[in-house]
Amino acid sequence: MSEQTTTGTEPGREQGPEAGPLPGPETGPAPRTPESPGAAAAAASDAPAPEAAPEATPAPDVAPEAAPIVPKDRRRLFAALRWTAAVAVFAVVGAGVAYGITQPERTRIPGLSTTDDGRWRFPALSQPALPPGAPLAQGPENKEETHYAQLTGLLLPAPEGAEADDSVKADKDGAVSADAFLEEYAPDVREKLKQSLEWDGLRQITGRGWTMPDGTRTHVYLLRFHASGFVDAFKGCDTNARLNGVSALELDEVWSGVKGTQSAIVPLRFPGSGMAGESEVSVYQEIKPVLGDEQTKVGCLQSGDVLGMVIQTRKGEVAPVPFHQTVILQSQLLS
Repeated sequence: MSEQTTTGTEPGREQGPEAGPLPGPETGPAPRTPESPGAAAAAASDAPAPEAAPEATPAPDVAPEAAPIVPKDRRRLFAALRWTAAVAVFAVVGAGVAYGITQPERTRIPGLSTTDDGRWRFPALSQPALPPGAPLAQGPENKEETHYAQLTGLLLPAPEGAEADDSVKADKDGAVSADAFLEEYAPDVREKLKQSLEWDGLRQITGRGWTMPDGTRTHVYLLRFHASGFVDAFKGCDTNARLNGVSALELDEVWSGVKGTQSAIVPLRFPGSGMAGESEVSVYQEIKPVLGDEQTKVGCLQSGDVLGMVIQTRKGEVAPVPFHQTVILQSQLLS
């Protein structure tokens, strides 16, 4: 028997029974048998030439990897980080300082302390609600400047730290009788003033009184008349007013000295200023030498059909700042 040379199986040639069926489309290619060098060369010569590879498409732009930081760049980075941290620390500290400045009183902050001028701390002020459809007292459609709001709601509240003064004889609703109000005047003029109030169309009086820790006593009254014209007819709030225990009145020299500058800031109409639609304010003080050891100052506020009176008394001298503050706030409530 001649020696049989084993060659690689050609594609499509049937193998022996032991080889099994040829691979079909479902079973995939059969495993290849070892090839001799000659057969491999022949197969290579018979195989079709490989197709040319398609041109490579350009790859999308990809950020190159950061190169390792050299020591010089590393020092710059560390310096930048240190400055960033320093700025953040200063920002936090600065915000904390700003918060601290806005919270406590300025008198407690070194370098920003200011001398206390003696003003009082009043609660937040708001005007009372009007009846449905009622116009504002200073509204353009309200030619008579009539106040339709509840009169006790227009009365200035007491400041913080004040104690109620029972010498203002108001009932639980804040109403004051004409006789109780006239106790603020000298006994010999009360009957005449009472008759004037009856004839001049008085409708209602409300009042409130308080005493501060320094001994300053404040009485505030609001008198509502039938119309604004009746307010001018009442002669109980001017330089000729005969208040109880007061020698005589004159214009408040401090108020008169600053009213030119204050009129541009505070919404007040000083006598003769010609600013319509605001309260007309006159401020008086007791002429020295005063009777006894107390001084009295009076503020008179005319706003439409309402006359407001602020009377302050203090041993020695009435401080101008809290007195003017009270007059201005009461005027703003009426306006």
